Amino acid sequence: MTTWSEVETAAPELAAAVRACFERGKHKTMATLRADGSPRISGIENEFADGELTFGMMPGSLKLADVRRDPRVALHSPSVDPPEDPSAWPGEAKVSGRAVPGPPAEEGAAFALDVTEVVLTRINATGDRLVIESWRPGGQVRRVERT
Repeated sequence: MTTWSEVETAAPELAAAVRACFERGKHKTMATLRADGSPRISGIENEFADGELTFGMMPGSLKLADVRRDPRVALHSPSVDPPEDPSAWPGEAKVSGRAVPGPPAEEGAAFALDVTEVVLTRINATGDRLVIESWRPGGQVRRVERT
């Protein structure tokens, strides 16, 4: 299992920027897979605690049924509209992995994320290119710029 603290050790600058994107708002989105394999997008809240990226789900929720059937998920940071100066946009982040059951929560189910990919999308300092930085366990940070 790749914990959030392992991401912070392997890719500290990327991990800090991704965490800042996630912490700028309470409400995030999570993608799960339905029984027929199609995607489901749901609202979610998460925390970074004790070296883990954690989240919970209410009992009986469809996303909980999805995760119990197939633990692959993707979490997306809160989105903000770009300002007039595109280079001032804080970007957005995505973290993918497998939901690993944690200790029982007071209500619902608690999970930690076994991280398989971390992605930060932003605009470069001159405001003329999209910058995509990504990391996978065992690899280096990869950076791609697009016009």
